[in-house]
Amino acid sequence: MDRQGLADFLRGRRERLRPADVGLTSGPRRRTPGLRREEVAALAAISVDYYTRLEQKRGPQPSRAVLGGIARALRLSDDERAYLFDLACEQPDAPVGMTGEVRASILHMLDRLDDSPAFVIDAKYQVLAWNQLAAALIADFAALPARDRNLARLRFLGTSPRRYAREETLRYGREVVANLRTATARYPDDPELRALLRDLLAHSAEFAEMWAAHEVSVQRNLCKTVHHPVVGPIELFSEVLLIPDADQRLVLYTATPGTRSHEALRLLKVVGTQDLTADPAR
Repeated sequence: MDRQGLADFLRGRRERLRPADVGLTSGPRRRTPGLRREEVAALAAISVDYYTRLEQKRGPQPSRAVLGGIARALRLSDDERAYLFDLACEQPDAPVGMTGEVRASILHMLDRLDDSPAFVIDAKYQVLAWNQLAAALIADFAALPARDRNLARLRFLGTSPRRYAREETLRYGREVVANLRTATARYPDDPELRALLRDLLAHSAEFAEMWAAHEVSVQRNLCKTVHHPVVGPIELFSEVLLIPDADQRLVLYTATPGTRSHEALRLLKVVGTQDLTADPAR
């Protein structure tokens, strides 16, 4: 592979991105132009050492999965993604089955939706991409290990940092279970989906009970109330847009203009992912 070309390309694309472009906040002590290496590595779900070696022309030939993660982290266009794969001597054709790669046009749409929380999930509820407001509303996905960027884990394994209305939570849980059951029929051999189901069945009695009901179709939630620790309760409407060729979904939350929830979203846009409830002396 072209190690020099790959290193130069990765460095150039990393330095052109701002933290806000990928749902991150920029701290006051940032000196690096663009993203830091550790931020790209976290977004791509690879180790910092591995990514650093690629930029220093010392890394091994990256796999298709690694290249896909890097392309997603760096918000590469379709042409840039193809060029990245060419530099690494890999074919950019999409693999058969569930894919974690989000089209560049969808990523650009997320970047422009800066007034509405929005994110992309696959059939197993893995969060693949998000905007800054979604991170502020739901969870700081960039700070989570790749395995934990999953809405089913956040819902059933008690790792969600946000609280929701109980009735809505129950309906949403049934929706998640029904969609996961449908996904198992489409992707019976997907190892990540099977591992997710094993964890949920082993560690969540609620999930196991819902799973035993064998539901495959439920009514979608139209309204969700999020209890945010900084801005308080926010009543939101959800829209789910299908991306059929990738079997992915773009989820958007909106609030009625002029309401308290709309003002809370505007405030959350300013607050971002800062934890203003933490003890400043610690």
